[in-house]
Amino acid sequence: MNKKKIILGTGIFAVLIVALVAAWIAFGQKPVEGSKEITIEVVNSQNESEVYTLKTDALFLEAAMNEAEAEGLTYECENGMVITVNGERADYNKDGAYWGFFVNEEYAQYGIAEQPVEDGDAFKIEYTKAE
Repeated sequence: MNKKKIILGTGIFAVLIVALVAAWIAFGQKPVEGSKEITIEVVNSQNESEVYTLKTDALFLEAAMNEAEAEGLTYECENGMVITVNGERADYNKDGAYWGFFVNEEYAQYGIAEQPVEDGDAFKIEYTKAE
């Protein structure tokens, strides 16, 4: 009797996982192809702001940031995390600092490689310290 319950439970769990993956594929954010105009604002530790406006065909933020390098934006990643922007390093292990990413004034839900870019998006990269 217990084996039947385990098999039934495992089957239901597998069906739920498949349903969740299908929902994510159907309804998750998708990149928009074609020319877009976006802004990328960088706010450093001194609360100084620099804005980069660009026209891009980039599907994801990382590619747009690479294009913005022509305008002066620089960044470095370490283990998939952005650690330096425009020459300023944020070291969470040292003092709780990190680069916070925002899309249209909301905290980004994806990393820069997965964050879709849409026409009119306003991205902000802000030097932040954990409280």
